[in-house]
Amino acid sequence: MSETQERTGTLADLKEVVASGQIAVGQEAPVYEPKRDAQGRSYATGRRKDAVARVWIKPGKGDITVNGRAVGTYFARPVLRMLITQPFLVADRYNQFDVYCTVTGGGLSGQAGAVRHGISRALTHYEPTLRGILKAAGFLTRDPRVVERKKYGRAKARRSFQFSKR
Repeated sequence: MSETQERTGTLADLKEVVASGQIAVGQEAPVYEPKRDAQGRSYATGRRKDAVARVWIKPGKGDITVNGRAVGTYFARPVLRMLITQPFLVADRYNQFDVYCTVTGGGLSGQAGAVRHGISRALTHYEPTLRGILKAAGFLTRDPRVVERKKYGRAKARRSFQFSKR
């Protein structure tokens, strides 16, 4: 018999022990403070493949600026624009924040993924209560897949040079 079973005989006794605080049922979740600068913005870094995005968000009417250009001109494909706005749609905060970001490295697809990751992290800094929603949607996880490096004696990472029998 375990120590808890010796102390508690019935369910009523167990409730008394829990109420007295001798056994902890569950710990309360920590309350996080919002991280904002003097201008009321939240900052986060997003990464995907080789791309790195530095993202600032602040309350506004939904303007998104990437490298000094509007999101419609920088990311011309609708799929990439949809990818960027996903965190706002999931968190039910569409057109409530202005986004300013700078992106370097990688291609357009990787850059869009980096911006999405940065927006998600910045949203959790601005409103810590949104963390659970964004985490469940998978937006806070950094995608670890990157291009494999080229090896010596190979044409690419794994492809060999063409073999000639004669």
